[in-house]
This record gives sequence, structure tokens and C-alpha cells, in this order.
Amino acid sequence: MIKNTSWLLIIPLFIFITACQTSTTQNEAQTPPETPNPNKNINVPVFSADTAYAYTKTQVDFGPRTPGSKAHKQCADWLIATMQRLADTVYVQKASVTNYANKQLPIYNIIGSFNPQAKDRILLCSHWDSRPRADQDTTRKDEPILGADDGGSSTAVALEIARLLKNTPVNIGIDIVLFDAEDDGIEGDENTYCLGTQYWGKNLHVPGYTARYGILLDMVGSADATFLKEQNSMKVAPQVVDMVWNTAAELGYSSMFIADTDFSPSITDDHIFVYNLAHIPTIDIINYVPYRGFGRHWHTHKDNMDIISKNTLSAVGHVVSTVIYRENANAPK
Repeated sequence: MIKNTSWLLIIPLFIFITACQTSTTQNEAQTPPETPNPNKNINVPVFSADTAYAYTKTQVDFGPRTPGSKAHKQCADWLIATMQRLADTVYVQKASVTNYANKQLPIYNIIGSFNPQAKDRILLCSHWDSRPRADQDTTRKDEPILGADDGGSSTAVALEIARLLKNTPVNIGIDIVLFDAEDDGIEGDENTYCLGTQYWGKNLHVPGYTARYGILLDMVGSADATFLKEQNSMKVAPQVVDMVWNTAAELGYSSMFIADTDFSPSITDDHIFVYNLAHIPTIDIINYVPYRGFGRHWHTHKDNMDIISKNTLSAVGHVVSTVIYRENANAPK
């Protein structure tokens, strides 16, 4: 994950009430009728934090998922097999990309499509590779990290939502894209990151593919996570940002999904390349703590299962799955 690039008048209301006599009693002040909530009775299947946690652990148990490693290939095989059990159609982009050091990296972009024939589509994405060096650590800085949060947690949430879609189908089209080679870049050169996304954007899995909007998940599993309205997301898809954060507030997660934009960061992540290359307005749900950045475990060896919280996985999964199932219920029939 690339480091962020930036850090009533109240008018008194006087109500004058004229007492009007009826044949029996005076009129009483009436309580305004409650505004109907069109989303109140929409069935949203229960997101399982236990399953998401297990999906995270499975990835971590392979070891650091750096492109070209044994663990990377083993995890790719597991992700492909898992997605094939869940999605209607699975596409695998097996390719080679060139990193900042002019090294060729094998990549696997894994795409699970639900209702591939539907024209109205929503994109949900994550990256599944892990950082090849712990450059933010004080020791073993040249060794790869496990990436339980940075890569593992977001992919796990995406897979659990895929399981929900399998068991409780929707009519709209949903595409879950697991991007590879996101985290092998160097600071100061944004184009060295998100190599899998850049490849996908130039080689779409379906010619002419598009979606109404996209939601990117990144680092969504740590116990102290907070999610701010990221600036680039607000520029390209402000309505989607507001919909997601309003949904979170309604569900009781306003302390985690922060609506205050005073500290909103500007972050280069996969969503930038999805928008620039595929022209799909995409938002980023990413852990960012004001004054502290991405968290103390970011790009360190502390990014392991010890920092993963089922409560955080549950909150993010609950919000995103609610958005998806409400979009499905409110879509034109």
C-alpha cells in the first residue's frame, strides 16, 4: 500500500399555536409521521466474521505471498479453487509484469463474476499479494511480511461476500476482482505499485467491461482500524462514498467509519488505476488513523494474525454486503 500523499447560524423557531375549539376538545400537537425507510425490510444475509477470519488465516498460513514465491503460487491456486466454488464464472489473468527493479513477476488476477449476463454491475476489489520487504520495521527490513491485514483481510472479506452471493443470489451483476502485485513498489514512484491492477486495466477480463461503480477494500482487519473518506474517492465518486458511510452510520459503525473529512487522506491505491484505465469510479475503504497513518503494523512484521480483529472484519463486511443487497433490491426490475 502506497503511503498517503497529504495529510447556524441557528435561527430561533417560534411556533404560534392558535387554539381552535372542536365540539369535544382542543387540538393536540401531532407527532410528524415517520419517514418510511425503503431499506428497512431488505433481507441482508449475515456476514460471518468467523469465516472471514479463517479465510485470512489460510492466506497467512501459506507465508508471505510475494509474486514468484512458492507461497504465492499455492495461495493463487487456493484462491482460484475457492472462487470457482462460489462464483458463476471465474476468470484468471495469468501474466508477467515488470517491477521497479526491471524484474519480471508472475501474477494472477482472479475475477469472480456473479450474473455475468447482467448489464448493471458493481465492482468489488482487493489485492491479495503481500509486501516483499518490511521497510517500515526496525529489524529484518529486507524480509517479506505476512500481510495478514495488508492483503489478507480485504481478500477474506471479499471471499466471504462471494459466499453470501453464492447462497443468497442477487439479480444485479457483481464482479469480485482479486488483484495481484499491488505491494511491490517503491516510495516516490506511484506507478511501481498496483501492477496487477494496471495490467487488468489495460487487458480487461471481458472486452469493454464496465461497472456502475467500484469499492476497493484494503487493510480492513486490524483492531484499531478507522476508515476516513479518502480524497481521491470523493473526487470521482462522492455519492458512493456518502452512501457507504451513511450505511455504516445507520448500522452503528460511525466510530469506525469517520464522516469528518478534516483529516481525510489522499491515497494512491488500486482504485486510482481502476478509474484512470477502466474509467470506473471507485472508492477506497482503507484503514487510516489521523496523525498516525496506516497503523503501526503497516509494512512491518507485526502485520500478522495477532492484529486481526473479527469485530473489524464483521463491521466492514456488514456495511459492504448491506450496500450490495440494498442496491440489488432497489435496482429497476
